[in-house]
Amino acid sequence: MRVGSALPVTPPPERAAGTRSRKASAPLLLAEVVSAGLVVLVTFSVLSSSGFRGTLSHQWITGLTLTALGLVAARHWYPKTALAGMSLLLGLTPALAMLCALIAFGTARRGERPRARDLAVLGCALLPVAVSVAYREGWQGGRWQYAVQVGLLVSLVGVVVPGLVGTVAGQQDRLVRALRERTAVAEQARQSVESESRTAERSRIAAEMHDLVGHRLSLIALHAGGLELALTSAAPDLAEEAGQVRRAGRDAMEELRQVLGVLGPLRRDTGTDVLTDATGTRPDIEALVQESRAAGVGVRLAWEGGDLSGVQPSVRRAVNRVVREALTNVHRYAALTEVAVAVRVGEASVLVEVCNGPPPTPPAATTGLGTGRGLAGLGERISLLDGRFAAGPTADGGYRVLAKIPTAPGPGGPVASGGQAGEDLAVRLAPADAGLPAGVEAARSRLAVGVSALLGLAGLGATLLAGLTVLQHSEIYAGPPPQRVVHLGMSTNALVAVVGPDSPAVRSAAEGREPARPTESTHCVYPYTSTTDAQDRLMITRYCFDGDSLTDIADFTTPLAR
Repeated sequence: MRVGSALPVTPPPERAAGTRSRKASAPLLLAEVVSAGLVVLVTFSVLSSSGFRGTLSHQWITGLTLTALGLVAARHWYPKTALAGMSLLLGLTPALAMLCALIAFGTARRGERPRARDLAVLGCALLPVAVSVAYREGWQGGRWQYAVQVGLLVSLVGVVVPGLVGTVAGQQDRLVRALRERTAVAEQARQSVESESRTAERSRIAAEMHDLVGHRLSLIALHAGGLELALTSAAPDLAEEAGQVRRAGRDAMEELRQVLGVLGPLRRDTGTDVLTDATGTRPDIEALVQESRAAGVGVRLAWEGGDLSGVQPSVRRAVNRVVREALTNVHRYAALTEVAVAVRVGEASVLVEVCNGPPPTPPAATTGLGTGRGLAGLGERISLLDGRFAAGPTADGGYRVLAKIPTAPGPGGPVASGGQAGEDLAVRLAPADAGLPAGVEAARSRLAVGVSALLGLAGLGATLLAGLTVLQHSEIYAGPPPQRVVHLGMSTNALVAVVGPDSPAVRSAAEGREPARPTESTHCVYPYTSTTDAQDRLMITRYCFDGDSLTDIADFTTPLAR
């Protein structure tokens, strides 16, 4: 028996990053795009409420968001390209950091080649820094340090950390897959050795029984036949007894051949009921029923389901033996009753039932024609196939024989030849985690992955928010901004991107000490500052707007609170 010809017991390795994968269905893509849009909306809202504002207009933000959603969908086909594109967009607005983190994690996790994966993550980690410097240097008035710091922060949150986590997760996945493959191969080898040992032991027992017991039974039948011939004229009564001995020896020899068929390999079965391709199939059972009808027994056959031509030979033999033995007992003890034979073929098992009514007269005492081991032998045969067997009288005085035989016997059953045994072995090795149904296990796994992803995104979002808050209130905004950058007519968002957001502490310090506001101003911005003059007075710059246009810039000082 070759177990190596079995079907694969482990899934094929995942595709490497950068190769096309068309497993994503349209509903899945739609759900991912909608979820990504919600993530971007939440990120924008949190950053805006915390005081961070970019210089991009609403049209630019909308365009960047739609492009990012397209990259989220394209990552199933071109993961590295999607990661590079998202890294470029990340340098323009930090609000896309969460989506970039998702793509970086997936790309690194699916990367099979370490060098290509590491180079891709490293290159994409440098892109936000370069874009941030190139974009912010022009309007930041020489404050390139701020651009570098923002680029490093979003690169760390959106590319580096999720890329490292994805690399570790991918290595763990490949390790688990390799361990499962080795375990499956070891299990196959172990069961192959056990099956070969069991088959060899059965063959040895069958050979010994055939050589020893079979020879003795043949001698008994031979001498009983000679004795029957010798006593035919001398003592007719004794001749009948000798005939019974001869017939009993013949029946014992047939039973021995049947036992040898169970113990030995199927290709070595001998006897009148040797296993063929038709044994146990529907035509074979119909032939048995027709033989009983020809003998005068009323038999009805009910067959449900498909034929058994494709199941294991041991299962077909068991079906044949159950029907044959039950009809033989009917012939001996209840030949004048009606018999119902039912065979129900399901996907996992075959149910065979033979039931006869009560005989009109009690059966005569046995005369040695039966061995009394037929039903017991059937029970043993069915148990070897991991099936269930029951036989006994019914409530109305009849008798019923019932057998439920699996179409694919477990490890305890006889080993068939060829690829069928390999398929059964693969089926037995398939379940990796016992205890829960496959659907429950898959749902639990998806739930764990979803919760882990949400917690990871929450942690990255908190890190991004804290980092941007620190950068907005750092010394980089100390002192008046360069005039070539701040000019009248600027919008509120453009000014805040240069000098920082409004500071409630500075606004409170300026209250009652600031110059009069222009009459047309609608609101003013007081950026954070910690610069003092020679008299240790806080230097404040106030920016007033008429609508969304900068109309006045006022510099003044106020004493520090002691």
